[in-house]
Amino acid sequence: MDVQIKRGLLEVCVLAALNHGDSYGYQIIKDIEPYISISESTLYPILRRLEEGKHLTVYSIAHNGRLRKYYQITDNGRLRLKDFAKEWEEILNVYKFIIGEVEIND
Repeated sequence: MDVQIKRGLLEVCVLAALNHGDSYGYQIIKDIEPYISISESTLYPILRRLEEGKHLTVYSIAHNGRLRKYYQITDNGRLRLKDFAKEWEEILNVYKFIIGEVEIND
């Protein structure tokens, strides 16, 4: 998959995972993995970008004697999910155009 496309999809997948409830890094990876592969080294820069963009907030809770960072989607993050759903319709139309013009070999 193209790196730029995957990057954009991963950001939206992180927001979608958080739309189900607050979560922490390892759990976010587990929630996303059935759909698209993601590593910790990829996830944490995405989380920082989303926080800087006001798409999520971060707070910490003690867990087994350590502080665990939890991430929470914001209204701005939910708006990004809605915008993505609208954009996806356009992407599907482009995909249909490409498929109609290109013979796909197995």
